Amino acid sequence: MARSMIALFIVSFFFVFVAFWTGVAGCWRRSPGNIASTAILMLLACLFSAGGMGLWHGVEYYEEEKLKTEPWKASWDPILQVATTVQYDWSYMISWIGTGMALLAFCLFLGASQCMQGEQQREQAKQMQYIMPVYPQKQQYPSYGYGYPGPYHYGSQYGPYNY
Repeated sequence: MARSMIALFIVSFFFVFVAFWTGVAGCWRRSPGNIASTAILMLLACLFSAGGMGLWHGVEYYEEEKLKTEPWKASWDPILQVATTVQYDWSYMISWIGTGMALLAFCLFLGASQCMQGEQQREQAKQMQYIMPVYPQKQQYPSYGYGYPGPYHYGSQYGPYNY
């Protein structure tokens, strides 16, 4: 379980690393799809980090229960057993704070993706009034024996004024 805990934290760090680059690309291109994939990667990082912390608590519980048996803590003097305490240091607190921050980042990136998608849809709705459907014209232009329509001036290429 202790080795699996370390593996889960490594996978979590990998997801954070990949989420960083997809987030940079999503912000650079203002792409709601990239931002949504960043949110999903942050959710995966949060889940793997929480799984690692869950395994850490499992290992701690298993070791504490094992220490209660005869060759270890049970054989200590009662004064020593009472005076022994377990304390969690800064790395324990930081790892839970990091797991919570990964969850918060997931929520914020998901909200940003939804906002950007709504913004793009509103922008497209504004542009729709300028989009005119183009249909092929069925009418024939009079060609006067030439292959293209238009006004023709006989005599000079500069118009009817120069004869």
